[in-house]
Amino acid sequence: MALLPLWAAAAEIPRPVLPAGVGVNIHFVTGHEQELDLIAAAGFKFVRMDFHWETIERRKGQYDWAGYEELLANLDKRGLRAILILDYSHPLYERAVTSPDPLSHVPRRATASPQNPESVAAFARWAAASARHFRGRHVLWEIWNEPNGNFWAPRPDAGQYTALALATARAVREADPRATIIGPASSGFPWEFLETFLKSGVLEYLDAVSVHPYRNPHKAPETAAADYARLRSLVERYAPASKREQLPILSGEWGYSSFTHGVSLETQAAFAARQQLSNLLNGVPLSIWYDWQNDGPDPNENEHNFGTVLPDLTPKPAYTAIRTLTHELRGYRIVRQVACPGGEDYLLVCAGPGYRKKLVAWTLGEPHQVRVPITLFGRNRLSGTTSDGTCFKSRIDSGRLLLDLTPAPQYVDLRGAALNFPARLSPPPPL
Repeated sequence: MALLPLWAAAAEIPRPVLPAGVGVNIHFVTGHEQELDLIAAAGFKFVRMDFHWETIERRKGQYDWAGYEELLANLDKRGLRAILILDYSHPLYERAVTSPDPLSHVPRRATASPQNPESVAAFARWAAASARHFRGRHVLWEIWNEPNGNFWAPRPDAGQYTALALATARAVREADPRATIIGPASSGFPWEFLETFLKSGVLEYLDAVSVHPYRNPHKAPETAAADYARLRSLVERYAPASKREQLPILSGEWGYSSFTHGVSLETQAAFAARQQLSNLLNGVPLSIWYDWQNDGPDPNENEHNFGTVLPDLTPKPAYTAIRTLTHELRGYRIVRQVACPGGEDYLLVCAGPGYRKKLVAWTLGEPHQVRVPITLFGRNRLSGTTSDGTCFKSRIDSGRLLLDLTPAPQYVDLRGAALNFPARLSPPPPL
């Protein structure tokens, strides 16, 4: 377990208190205010969106930020913050190449990613001008998106991306010394690529290291723990001494698709909540769920089914699970994980305002009952809430709280009670 230290409040990285670091990817800039209302109502606090170079710099050296000014104004109204992704290339500065489409992988004509001196310098100037223009707007600036994949044309190149990231981070830091800069937004944990990036000196300018911990549908969010630990050791190896313990890891994009060959709607909902909780448990203070809305109607298409709502904005179970999480744990942080035999059961003690505590519980295995040693003070039942928002009353037997664990988290209010540590959980007695 690697609970996040208080230094994570450095720069403008959210503190590890729910729902401060709960976020979602969007695919729009102007308008869509009904969607922003729904995003805020679910308890999301961040949105992540492309910040397109080509649409802002229509003529060399002339920038038009009007669309993003509208987006940030709409976010401000709802108490939302933005991660803006500095991307992609520009035909004013780079040549056309043949490169695989990032999603379909079919070869297509595209603009090469910034790799010649003129285009790298132009990208850095634009990024610096943008940071200066939006100074004080609490933006997290992310340098590129998944450069180790087909978003880098004509093919991934760690050296090229690192050169761009270094030039951009230096320029942004000079333009706004208080800017929050993150990267490299890698797809998965490409260790060789990451090491090239991290050892370059770029950590001198970054405020956090962002990754996209995607994995196949059979690997639950909790399986990212070992990857985070390995990445943290790399960051500590290459960070300047003054920042060695001040660079958190962020989960900048990650979701599970509910398409035919993906996860069920119920599993997607459970994973959406567990991703937030297990990331916090591993010292990751900000987690962006991919995606806000299904991108299409085809149940057999992977890319169409990552959303928390359908194309017509009908909520999916994942939306309800996030809304329940942020409602039940508003103002809470994880303070302890209860040791459970076997490693499949997760019981987290969370502390909230006014010395209140809640127990959050789920299992990676089949549903089953556990018995948690507990002391009640003048009460004989505790209230709880399931992941779909259903309220329940807990059962107490012989000084033990009986919990029927499922893959979906449930939340038990511990007012008037205390768990007895060290807690040795026991299976229910035989029938």
